[in-house]
Amino acid sequence: MSQIAVDIQNLGKVYSPQLGQSAKTALEGVTLQVTRGETFGLLGPNGAGKTTLQKILLGLVRPSSGEATVLGASPEDTRARARIGYLPENPYFYTYLTGREFVEFCGGLFGLSGRPLRDRATELLDRVGMAHAENTQLRKYSKGMLQRVGVAQALVNDPEVVFLDEPMSGLDPVGRRELRDIILDLKREGKTIFFNSHILSDVEALCDRVGILHSGKLVACGSVRDLTVGGASLEDVFVKAVGGARA
Repeated sequence: MSQIAVDIQNLGKVYSPQLGQSAKTALEGVTLQVTRGETFGLLGPNGAGKTTLQKILLGLVRPSSGEATVLGASPEDTRARARIGYLPENPYFYTYLTGREFVEFCGGLFGLSGRPLRDRATELLDRVGMAHAENTQLRKYSKGMLQRVGVAQALVNDPEVVFLDEPMSGLDPVGRRELRDIILDLKREGKTIFFNSHILSDVEALCDRVGILHSGKLVACGSVRDLTVGGASLEDVFVKAVGGARA
């Protein structure tokens, strides 16, 4: 079995021109590999192409050039998708459902049912600190509460690879700490984690390696130790790499 979980080779994405606008290059020549069991953090200012890259890896967007595989298969392969968990930056929720109903609905999409599904939902809602509100409709949840339920649904199928797009969004300091602990637990379980973020402290604390994306290009990649050799902080490295672009 290959030790490469995510393999990206010379990936490019150009969005077709819209009315009154020119074509937009979102990714250009990105080459990157993430090994199994690794926690990889992708940094970059808004518009750098982070979300586009993840959506290509999830089979939600097709690349214009290059290739990408996840767990050795095309991102469009349903067998590979069944082994992946995903939390988008702006997830959509069926707000008339309760927290438990939503997690169980997501589990049903992966073929879970009956007692195993109920037990899995109980375990995950407790894990993300939402057991107390499991029977409350999602429309009554705060943004941070919705984010926690979003993490629960991303784990419902016990995925081998977990993609998280700005997972700390909407969380207070306690919630961020709890989610960091969950990510560390997943890492100890041998999960591969690929997450986008602009919170440098979280990336520094969690990641085995870090990539910096700027204007669709991977401008730096390596361990935090390697990137900060010589005494520079990760913030210094990031600012230098993106040329002062706003995050």
